[in-house]
Amino acid sequence: MAPAADPLFEPLVLPCGVLLKNRIAKAAMSDSLGDGAGRPTSAQGRLYERWAEGGVALSIIGEVQGDPFAAEKPGNLVLNGESDLEAFAALARRGSDNGAQIWPQLGHAGAMAHPPIGRARGPSALDLPGLRAEALSGEAIAALPGQFAETARLASRAGFGGVQVHAAHGFLLSQFLSPLFNRREDAYGGPIGNRMRLLLEVVHAVRAAVGPDLAVAVKLNVTDRLEGGLMPDESLEVIRALDTTGIDLIDLSGGTYFPGAVSASDSGGSGPYFVDFARRARRETSVPLMATGGFKTRAQARDAVASGAVDMVGLARALVVAPELPNRWQAGRDLEPAFPRFTDPPEGGVTAWYTMRLTEIGEDRETDTPGALQDAIDRYEGRDAARVATWRDRFGAPG
Repeated sequence: MAPAADPLFEPLVLPCGVLLKNRIAKAAMSDSLGDGAGRPTSAQGRLYERWAEGGVALSIIGEVQGDPFAAEKPGNLVLNGESDLEAFAALARRGSDNGAQIWPQLGHAGAMAHPPIGRARGPSALDLPGLRAEALSGEAIAALPGQFAETARLASRAGFGGVQVHAAHGFLLSQFLSPLFNRREDAYGGPIGNRMRLLLEVVHAVRAAVGPDLAVAVKLNVTDRLEGGLMPDESLEVIRALDTTGIDLIDLSGGTYFPGAVSASDSGGSGPYFVDFARRARRETSVPLMATGGFKTRAQARDAVASGAVDMVGLARALVVAPELPNRWQAGRDLEPAFPRFTDPPEGGVTAWYTMRLTEIGEDRETDTPGALQDAIDRYEGRDAARVATWRDRFGAPG
């Protein structure tokens, strides 16, 4: 009798016709490998080439901005009418090696725009410890769908197979969805039907811009993990609305990166975070589902797909520890990869370590021995500080 097929390595055809060769995606991370002026680098191209060679079906590039004054970090990419499209095309080619797909994540940091290079603006004014922002005007909100659509159109021209609209982790579209951060009294605030209005307008504009054959995904918070923030029942309402928009994949995640908040990736736990919610969402939509967060073993990933809860699993830190993990899993090796352990890390410290590990992978110089956490933090912070001047030289000072 032939062995049963492994559901993790069965192909998936998205509604638009794009083929994903297996069920493993490299979820979006802010790899911080732009050149400091919004352009892709050779190391960044090599990073996504490494993941493609390692067997992922899909890699998503975190935080590709259309507006340089809405960047989350000075290592983000900027894709707009003034960008070097050939540099993005080179990144698309390298990330598409070995039958992989590579998609940019369409981002806008909103209230979390990096202050030295950006304008912190969100749905409502904020004056919190470590976070101040102005409220977006109605005119500025009306311009946003077109801005997202233009970046998506350019991504298609550069040869990417799809795009992901970022509506999670406390960035702009997530801020609009959250009752904690959206206190507007116009058509974009109040009940969830109003708070999701901008997301739906963006999705419709992106789909119209790229046509029916490019994959369009949405990354959505299941929960903000903050008292008074977006909760799962409201997320289900958003999913019901997204069901009729012609998108191809919903990536379920959660948490925010607001100062002092606990992000899902730093919250510990022994298993995937959002698979149970995905089972609820499955009853509300026919759109393929992906869950990102907490997958640490092949058994967890396989069970999530085999159970029918999700169609794709999103791996992030597991693919930083082992970029070739899908190939290893398919060969029956490294079923439970080893993750580094840190004692009492400062806020953001673990993220800094993983980000610097991405640099090492992109430069083909990673080792099996984790480096010191404080050294990674110092290099991460020093690199960002140096890039601020480069960013401001390229785009000017934020107004």
